Amino acid sequence: MLEFIRSITHRRGENGASAVEYGLLVAGIAALIAAVVFAMGGTIRSAFSKTCGGISSKGNPSATC
Repeated sequence: MLEFIRSITHRRGENGASAVEYGLLVAGIAALIAAVVFAMGGTIRSAFSKTCGGISSKGNPSATC
């Protein structure tokens, strides 16, 4: 019985460590995504503005983007 309790306690320690590792991994990915969006934000905004301008000039002139 004591061995069973030790095995359960030992597994909890490993699950907690892996949860922390996954948390750090998710935080790193989120930081990378934020950096890419910040760095390329102007380029993406420009592309969408050009596309919207092209569509509204060919279609309804009163359309706003």
